[in-house]
Amino acid sequence: MKKALLTVSFGTSHLDTLDKTIAAIERDVAAAMPGREARRAFTSGMIIKKLRERDGIVIPNVSEALASLAGEGFGDVVIQPTHILNGEEFEKLRGMAQPYETRFKRMAIGAPLLTEVGDYRDLASALIEEMPPLRADTAIVWMGHGTDHHSNSVYAMLEYMMHDCGRTDVFIGTVEGYPGIEEVLRRVKGSADVKNVLLCPLMIVAGDHARNDLAGSEPDSWLSRFSAGGYRTACRLAGLGESAAVRRIFVRHALTAAGE
Repeated sequence: MKKALLTVSFGTSHLDTLDKTIAAIERDVAAAMPGREARRAFTSGMIIKKLRERDGIVIPNVSEALASLAGEGFGDVVIQPTHILNGEEFEKLRGMAQPYETRFKRMAIGAPLLTEVGDYRDLASALIEEMPPLRADTAIVWMGHGTDHHSNSVYAMLEYMMHDCGRTDVFIGTVEGYPGIEEVLRRVKGSADVKNVLLCPLMIVAGDHARNDLAGSEPDSWLSRFSAGGYRTACRLAGLGESAAVRRIFVRHALTAAGE
């Protein structure tokens, strides 16, 4: 029986970070599942359209990718998302995949990055590997995307996990959820010893949000807001997908879905 691996991402139009993050995850997962043909799909129609019109790069959405696999005679398909949350984008993926279940003998969907408690421990360890040593005068601020979906609570749990790992210098905020920049600024100001702030994207790719909302030159960017608050502020623009330890979490989820 022909077997396939479909790795599904929201997507990015920044080709440099795409290769270092999404493509890196795809490569690692595919290497762990050599008996499966690896394919790619994105869930963002806007990004799919932009890549096609700007670069001539054609990437299918989930429905198109699954229809193609079914038409080619694949009988066993593992779908592995690169999403962080069990949120709206993951639900969108599942909704697009559901009509194709009967077209395969077996179809399984792997878990997003943060699903079980152990995932939080593993991600906390991975983030700590990328961070400078703990210093009383420095705060490490991670910026996630955020959502109105109930899955937004993962950010608070991850911060608790980081503190339990000894990294009480970590603050986690979001662009489009809670806590936002105002809440994070207030909490950092509550740490009287902090004079330096390192900003990092808590996102799979270092795309538009990282380059503009986090590190942009506009007065409302996180870099500008912390700098205006009197902090010596720097940015580390690396997506989570660049971390081998983060990629191992996705590999584990894909293998679990495959029953391997």
